Amino acid sequence: MTDATNTPGQQDSKPPAGPASQTAAAKAAQTAARITEFGADQPEHTAAPVGFAALLGVLGVVYGDIGTSPLYALRSTIEAVNGHHPIRDFEVLGVESLIFWTLLIVVTLKYVLLVMRADHNGEGGILALSSLAQRVTTNPKLRLALGMTGIVGACLFFGDGIITPAISVLSAIEGVEVSLPAAQEFILPASVIILIALFSVQWLGTGKVGTIFGPVMLLWFATLGLLGLTQILHHPGVLFAMSPYYAVMFIIHHGALSFVALGSVVLCVTGAEALYADMGHFGRAPIQYAWNFFVLPMLALNYLGQGALIMADPGSLSNPFFMMAPSALRLPLVILSTFATVIASQAGISGGFQVCRQLIQLGYLPRMRITHTNAEEEGQIYLPDFNRFLAIGATLLVLAFRSSDRLAAAYGIAVTGTFICTTMLCFVVFHRQFKWSRPAVYATFVPLLLIDAVFFSSNVLKVPDGGWVPLMLGGVLTLMMTTWKRGRSLIVARQRQDSLPMGSFLARLPQSRTIRVPGMAVFLTATPEFVPPCLLHNLKHNKVLHDHVLFVTVQNLDQPEADRGHRVAVEELAHDMYRVILRYGFMETPNIPRALEELKANGIDFDPMQSSYFISRELLARSSVTKISRWRMSLFLFMARNATPATEFFRIPTDRVVELGVKVAI
Repeated sequence: MTDATNTPGQQDSKPPAGPASQTAAAKAAQTAARITEFGADQPEHTAAPVGFAALLGVLGVVYGDIGTSPLYALRSTIEAVNGHHPIRDFEVLGVESLIFWTLLIVVTLKYVLLVMRADHNGEGGILALSSLAQRVTTNPKLRLALGMTGIVGACLFFGDGIITPAISVLSAIEGVEVSLPAAQEFILPASVIILIALFSVQWLGTGKVGTIFGPVMLLWFATLGLLGLTQILHHPGVLFAMSPYYAVMFIIHHGALSFVALGSVVLCVTGAEALYADMGHFGRAPIQYAWNFFVLPMLALNYLGQGALIMADPGSLSNPFFMMAPSALRLPLVILSTFATVIASQAGISGGFQVCRQLIQLGYLPRMRITHTNAEEEGQIYLPDFNRFLAIGATLLVLAFRSSDRLAAAYGIAVTGTFICTTMLCFVVFHRQFKWSRPAVYATFVPLLLIDAVFFSSNVLKVPDGGWVPLMLGGVLTLMMTTWKRGRSLIVARQRQDSLPMGSFLARLPQSRTIRVPGMAVFLTATPEFVPPCLLHNLKHNKVLHDHVLFVTVQNLDQPEADRGHRVAVEELAHDMYRVILRYGFMETPNIPRALEELKANGIDFDPMQSSYFISRELLARSSVTKISRWRMSLFLFMARNATPATEFFRIPTDRVVELGVKVAI
């Protein structure tokens, strides 16, 4: 719940309690007549049609990251096992088998068949899963733990979002070395230029270039399959790798070294979380169909083709992906792979925008400016501040690591950490939401959690080589989010303590002889049961009150969208004085003027050009008995100073706003 100076989602996200059940029937009927709820148009969640256009869109957005993994995953794994020693055929078959079964178990079984069933009003992603788990849990401590699991997963997702553009662009540009070895010194500058260009055009929105994403990725996956199939036909023995026998024998033969190899094997499933996160945009069926019948076969063919080439020519290990292509086609393949990696990066950036907005709405980050890049698509947004954060982070990673192989060391921890968070949340959701028995839940998800834990543990070995990057980033972001959440809760608690109850104010108002002036005043408040401080300050200094008064509270729900018919709740407190509750899900952006215009359906003549908005500007100070440490207080104040103004965030016209300073000690 929030007012104009608050970040949304600071209080309980449940709707305000209605009339007490013990009231008399007549009073209940009267109250029901005074309280009306109605909603802005909210589309019902329906199953997306599995047509060619839907499948093309899925290829262009969902599978960009996992589709570019063949550029570096197999090479990194074999180098982790063999180093500079000659590679043997049974080792190639073992690595290929590990990659093939990782794709089947982690992506097909876990995400496509299981996790994607747990949609929250049609939406997916780690935060939606966390919200769903919290809704079916009554234990407060468990709810807190589930919420923190979602936050940690989101922070690791941000780390993935920074590393993805860097490693994808680097690995694509490195393909130039295969045909033009002398171009090596230009790889780094070219990668930086492409990254800067990529982030510089984000303000245009994905819709401007989205029409070419699907066809390019269709060509990309077809190329992957064709290149792999060509090599398999020359060395069909590599198909034995589809048997899990070779994966098991590889682990037995190499022992601890196979544990190290798993840290690179997991690179083949980077982007698997995108299948679940983008479910709200495309629906479950198109994502599942695209994976089962096209993406998975093309990826499997390409990985097996690379293995076939390495078995036939061990010298191709330096860059097996590009060496699969004939010499005349390698430069076009570099160009195509560059386009594919840019698209993969774009998908990660867009996903980061969505997660950042969700965290803002849930009250874990301060307000940021959000720009909608498509008037018809709510999900196409642009956050300038967050975009700069991603751009700086990706560029610094390229300059610091200088090669995709070295950067791969920093990649796995973010991915596997998110995998673990998702699996842990599934224990609760599948048991309490889908009513699975405990034995069924344990039998299904304990093995998956063990696999995730093994992958994560193997990547912990990479901490000295770069794995510290996502861990440090996730830790800093988690600290910032919990600090902001704590600071906002202290401010709301202080406001409740110092404010005047609304009932007392309304009882004294008729005897106060307050002068009423024409017009409508909109007072934004986080505590609807108390009088907004800006109203008291207005009475103190101006000694007038408008004829029509609205007390508006924006309430953020722990679900993607507000339910149909429950967007707005209106209660008449006194003559021409109303309490208005505006409800928004964490996938929605509040627009107070637009929502208030719909009050006309309830008999309230709201004229946006004749209304004045009154906002409390908080002047924060440390109290004598503080409940927050000094360093966290400094961090909170820094974040508060850099938050986007409430007028901009809530789409309030700046020329209709009156701000009154209110000192708050926490």
